[in-house]
Amino acid sequence: MKFVIVGYGRVGTRTCRILSEEGHDVVVVDNDPDRVERARNDGFDVVEGDAEDEDVLVEAGIADSDAIAALTPDLNANFTACMIGKHNGARTVLRIDEDYREDIYEKYASDVDEVIYPERLGAAGAKTAMLGGDFNVLADVTENLQFSVFEIPADSQLVGKRVVEVDLPEQARVYAHGSSDGPLTIPLPSTSIEAGDRLAVVVEQTGIDSVRQALTAA
Repeated sequence: MKFVIVGYGRVGTRTCRILSEEGHDVVVVDNDPDRVERARNDGFDVVEGDAEDEDVLVEAGIADSDAIAALTPDLNANFTACMIGKHNGARTVLRIDEDYREDIYEKYASDVDEVIYPERLGAAGAKTAMLGGDFNVLADVTENLQFSVFEIPADSQLVGKRVVEVDLPEQARVYAHGSSDGPLTIPLPSTSIEAGDRLAVVVEQTGIDSVRQALTAA
């Protein structure tokens, strides 16, 4: 499969690496000369330019790409790149920052295929979103991190709270949410927790017990 990655920052770099290691074709688009040089040194095809310019994305091969992930810190630039990708028939993955407002999420989410929050999701999630995969099968974690799924018991203090209100130890982040009989997906800002729901958490291995206590305590 062929993918266009807009932005060769922290998330873009790892996303490119993961996709490349799995045998996919990757083209990087970035307007920063230093990042362009780094991407080329890392062995990727690169188009230097502004991804809000359709000519730049056409040069990157958007017309025959399976998906585009716009992973820069600039939400407006990301959205424009995704709309160009959508116009060319590509699957679209839009990055927003963790400090989003619900109205911002709702404004953009209806126009793209996936919205990701890199601070929670990371490069593996960006890859899975581009492939249209199920978060249940996601397992790209570093050596000192673990992807764990916890079921929320009926007497947990979290029942009735929104996922974004979950207070976890510093070394852990909620990755995805799922009902007892549904798939794990990235929660909306308004998603609330019910008894029997599952929360997927990325956590340092030494912090698993603390996370379990936080999620199951009455």
